[in-house]
Amino acid sequence: MTDNRYLLRGEVLSFTDDPGEGDTPAPSSINHYLDGALFIENGCVKDIGHYQEVVKHAPANIQHVDYRGKLLMPGFIDPHIHYAQLDIMASYGRQLLDWLNEYTFPEECRFSQRAYADEVASAFLDQLIDAGTTTAQVFCTSHPNSVDAFFSASQRRGMRMLAGKVLMDRHGPEALLDPLGGGIIESERLIADWHDRDRLSYSLTPRFAPTSSREQLDATGGVLRNAPELYLQTHLSENAGEIAWVAELFPDCQDYLAVYEHFDLVGPRSTFAHGIHLDQNMRRRLAERGANIAFCPSSNLFLGSGLFDRLACRDAGLKISLASDIGAGTELSGLGSLKAAYQVGQLLGQPLTAWQGFYQLTLGNARALHLHHAIGHFAPGSEADLVVLDPAATPLLKRRTARTESLAERLFALMILGDERAVHATWINGQEYQG
Repeated sequence: MTDNRYLLRGEVLSFTDDPGEGDTPAPSSINHYLDGALFIENGCVKDIGHYQEVVKHAPANIQHVDYRGKLLMPGFIDPHIHYAQLDIMASYGRQLLDWLNEYTFPEECRFSQRAYADEVASAFLDQLIDAGTTTAQVFCTSHPNSVDAFFSASQRRGMRMLAGKVLMDRHGPEALLDPLGGGIIESERLIADWHDRDRLSYSLTPRFAPTSSREQLDATGGVLRNAPELYLQTHLSENAGEIAWVAELFPDCQDYLAVYEHFDLVGPRSTFAHGIHLDQNMRRRLAERGANIAFCPSSNLFLGSGLFDRLACRDAGLKISLASDIGAGTELSGLGSLKAAYQVGQLLGQPLTAWQGFYQLTLGNARALHLHHAIGHFAPGSEADLVVLDPAATPLLKRRTARTESLAERLFALMILGDERAVHATWINGQEYQG
């Protein structure tokens, strides 16, 4: 049979380690084959290398897919995104707390209806795939419907996804608030139904400290202590007004991070979105517990939240991931996130190299989510999620890349000039996604 075996030919790039911050990647941090091949079987990579070598070991009746002139990379990973905010992207720019009240909360109320949640989940995933993103860690809403809809749509597409029901029991519209203890009970049902089912994982999801009571945060920490294989996602130090609000609500805690520490929510599977306004002590505390900060550059610029000091996090040994944060983020495309991250870095005197950027979108984000055993790179046994990029997808890209003289130049042109149009194909679990 040939239905689940493919030989993909094209230029292949995969990271094996952090390439560092220099203009030249660290030795042995990349695998690059100008005329390369991937042998895929039963949803996994069977072999990777130079085409002439791989083809020798491939079955004679394998299906050949010719991507010469294109660049094959592991599928992009987005560690922080709100699927329920798809349709409020590009809502006129308020800062964080106003934006939540004026746009986010009213939209999320609509997800009490399962049919609406199903429609948005399907549209969201299709657009994510069109952008070359094959895995994401996703905020649903406080309605269990929204989680069932999202995981069902992900399962049908064979995707590796992490998601969770938003936990909030105060400071929001009544239609979004969990009843006393109800949010945890609903989360436990969703965990039983979805965690570790096919390629799906569950993330406990308190929206952020101000919208959860101490009782809810304490109960969330209890679930995480009893099931450390679960993930946790929330927000941290995004906006000055938010930070002041947290200080008023939790006067006994020394800082914003200490709130999460107090309730045992900071661990190796915890993702804290934004982390813009942190001091080095907070960064070190996060690093010591193995947590990661999701850098959301386009969202931070759109809401005027501030500039993320990426190198200060690296100096503290803190893991960083790179995210779109839709809907405050302005692009579903990982390439768009790279462009915004480069612009933020330029303003801080720490421009992002193409090597570091594409590492972050793939293996770096996989490591931050403890998924690097399965995705984020190409190696025998890794899952076959991949994106096929076309460096000549638009007239401008074609003109620019025609003049590049190195892989680094082509990658940089893609991250500055590329968008969804540069995604020629996306493969999920060993199959090209047809929509």
